[in-house]
Amino acid sequence: MAEDELIHEVREGGILFTTLNRPQAMNAFTFAMYEGLAAKAAEIGRDPGIKAWVITGGGPKAFAAGTDISQFTSFTTAQHALDYEERIGGVLSAIEDCPKPTIAAINGACTGGGAGVAGVCDLRIASSTMRFGVPIARTLGNTLSLGNYARFAALLGPGRLLELIFTARLVEAEEARALGLVTEVLPDQAAMLDRAEALARTVASHAPLTLQAAKTTLKRLRENAVRGANADDMVALTFTSADFKEGVAAFLERRKPVWTGT
Repeated sequence: MAEDELIHEVREGGILFTTLNRPQAMNAFTFAMYEGLAAKAAEIGRDPGIKAWVITGGGPKAFAAGTDISQFTSFTTAQHALDYEERIGGVLSAIEDCPKPTIAAINGACTGGGAGVAGVCDLRIASSTMRFGVPIARTLGNTLSLGNYARFAALLGPGRLLELIFTARLVEAEEARALGLVTEVLPDQAAMLDRAEALARTVASHAPLTLQAAKTTLKRLRENAVRGANADDMVALTFTSADFKEGVAAFLERRKPVWTGT
């Protein structure tokens, strides 16, 4: 990972700001960036000086526009896909399991892996330019893991999640607030970042074990609902398909994919 792709800044009162900093690529995640977030989550858990964690995107266009698609060009087997989903699932779990309060401050596009990272934060606020979704049905032709379907269903409800997957549309800021996906919409990025810091200071002033108990208990409730379920066959089906290869190629070539259902 380039040294400046994740920028960490500790502010007064133990508020850590992490900025996803690949604005030239709409902050799309490299694998190294994912692993950097997981490592930081573990580090925060051990650091009594950090009271709350804010994650945001650098530049004016995006929180994060998913995983860097070029990293999928080497996928040739079902195991590559399963290993990828396990790897990303581990990163999202690391952020979820961070015992400190986490806040996603979302400006611009928040899609795919970006939506996943924002979705596992405890609180989400947005600027008026936020666009949130998982448009894989019109971009790559792959699928979410079972764990990510469970996460998004808990946030949005199964019916709304299916509608977003099937239509591949993006939820804009005011609709996201109406759905409860974000709690506040600020007029611009600067106002959003100011509010994120103020909100972080508020939650950091409250009983830390109460907050930790709330987030842990809710995660256990969600996981209990899907315990024993498995969707590895659906990951293998999509990631090894001709359609997935076409989706990756079309994305990199900046053209519309031609789906065949094979």
